[in-house]
Amino acid sequence: MVNETIPEEQVAVPENADPRKNRKRPGRQKDPTILHGHRVVTGPELRATFADTPGPESHAGWFSRRLLHGIVLALLVGVVVAGLVGAWAVMNGVIRFPSAAASPAPAVVCPTAVFDYMPNNKISVNVYNAAGRAGLAKGVADQLKARGYKVGTVDNTTTSYTGTAMVVSGSSGQAAAFNIQRNIAGTDYFQDQRTDASVDLILASGFSALVPPELVDNTPGKLSCPRLEQRIADNAKLPLLPTP
Repeated sequence: MVNETIPEEQVAVPENADPRKNRKRPGRQKDPTILHGHRVVTGPELRATFADTPGPESHAGWFSRRLLHGIVLALLVGVVVAGLVGAWAVMNGVIRFPSAAASPAPAVVCPTAVFDYMPNNKISVNVYNAAGRAGLAKGVADQLKARGYKVGTVDNTTTSYTGTAMVVSGSSGQAAAFNIQRNIAGTDYFQDQRTDASVDLILASGFSALVPPELVDNTPGKLSCPRLEQRIADNAKLPLLPTP
């Protein structure tokens, strides 16, 4: 058997060439992530970098907060709109606010003073018949004279008042009017502008008789004027004062 040595191929090397450049380093592999000294970013790294970040809706309670903010905003808008509409309505007279000048206090009220029972002989009274019954004024006037009253005019008159009797006086005759009311039950007091202390007794359709002398209450008290209070509440119910 002939061992035949194959001669290695001879490569011509330039005389000035560095033999280290053609020397291969055994056992070292090239890193694919390094190119020309720079690191190459891989596909998985790119996908991880540009992956969608979670938005605010992914947080717990996000929907509740958005709903609350929406409700608050709607309420604020409603308040602003209501204010604008209200201002327009006030400026155009659609809405009117009451004022003190629009509802003045009644000029005439029922007196609240407490009066003593005056003696009958110190009272001057005029008697008018508005009940339409003949002789009524004269008959009552005679009874009052018998009780010591000073009776002045006795006559007929007309009125829309339908109660028992009207007792009318000025402010200076209120104590005398209180006395007359104690002698005739169920009367209504009205004040006029007279300056003397005289009293007008106007007998209406509801009158029946004087209170018996022994039953007259002579303790102190106030005037009674329920019809006057009714007149203040509703001017349509104002009773017409008699015309002598």
